[in-house]
Amino acid sequence: MKTFKQYIKESKNLHMEHLEDSVFNEGSKGVLDAIRFLESLSDMLHGNSKSGVNVTVKWDGAPAVFAGEHPETKKFFVGSKGVFNKTPKINYTNADINKNHGNSPGLADKLKVALKHLKKLGIKGILQGDILFTSGDTTEETIDGESYITFMPNTITYAVLADSDAAKEIESAKIGVVWHTKYTGKDMQSMKASFNPNVSALTSNKSVWSQDATFKDAHGTATFKKNDTKEVLKLINSVKTNFKKAGKFIDEIANNKKLVAELKIYGNSNIRNGISDMTAVEFKKYMNDKMQVAIDKLKSEAGKKRKESDKAKQLGYITKNSKKLDSVFALHSALTVAKMKMIRQLQRVKSVGTFIKTDKGYDATAPEGFVAIDKDNKVLKLVDRLEFSKQNFTVAKNWTEG
Repeated sequence: MKTFKQYIKESKNLHMEHLEDSVFNEGSKGVLDAIRFLESLSDMLHGNSKSGVNVTVKWDGAPAVFAGEHPETKKFFVGSKGVFNKTPKINYTNADINKNHGNSPGLADKLKVALKHLKKLGIKGILQGDILFTSGDTTEETIDGESYITFMPNTITYAVLADSDAAKEIESAKIGVVWHTKYTGKDMQSMKASFNPNVSALTSNKSVWSQDATFKDAHGTATFKKNDTKEVLKLINSVKTNFKKAGKFIDEIANNKKLVAELKIYGNSNIRNGISDMTAVEFKKYMNDKMQVAIDKLKSEAGKKRKESDKAKQLGYITKNSKKLDSVFALHSALTVAKMKMIRQLQRVKSVGTFIKTDKGYDATAPEGFVAIDKDNKVLKLVDRLEFSKQNFTVAKNWTEG
């Protein structure tokens, strides 16, 4: 029998990728998917109800939580990312939580609250979500002269007006959770994952503030105007033009998993420094510096020679293909620009305030991002990486598993 971890990995890839990184991950197919997503998002924001994608809001919650009826034991359980372990950490009781997570008291405490209260929701199948708060995590804060009930599960501080109905619900709740994935099936092997579950059928209970992640634009605030539609069409056409220029080299890159990994690390290092652009010249410098550090750490002359040879080979490949690499980076940039147009429209709708806590108070920020899901259950992240991802790398978090 397969373990839960094996099932999850083989059934669905729950690690969501950034839309623009499709060019690295899947080559031509990935770019075509990204273009299709952008066109469908444009249709949706233009008011076409038959758009090929759904959108969810990406909440900055932590820790992850799985809850529901185990399909084989028929018993209610909760778990966190430990359900992916070789020996799954499935928790039916507080004793299970102590056994499985005793070395992580922060996580254990959250799971005990989840175990006590989430069973009241009458979950069918298994839901996956993120914990937003438990008792004691909410505080009343004054931001820009207004009184808010706030909670900070990870990096972003969420805030709702203190005199609102939502604030009253949050204050009376013992736990807050946002759900984003559902699993159904007769056993772990046959289970299917689906994103953006409808949680309206869950039993209402005042001890649980339960939300789904569905993007809701009741007033049409995010709808494209005529000029917006014209601009996004121009941006998507720019993506298509750069796609043609990049040619088959993007498939060569996608088939070189080691190179793809380095390209992503290089891109993330740029994000940490507030830079979105990538160039072959800078990538070569990054690889040279990284590989030289590894060489300098070696004591064996033979080992150094092997690494020097590998370094020369890698840098030679980058030099030889520098123009092609720049064309791929240009495609990546075009996808990013088009994506950002979509994000800015989606960000116009906000039901819960989002802030970053600083030494001087609170600075308004956008939600973590959005997730686009097509009819085949393919998902891509839409995140302003210079805004949120940089914060994720640098801002102190409120959550640690220990």
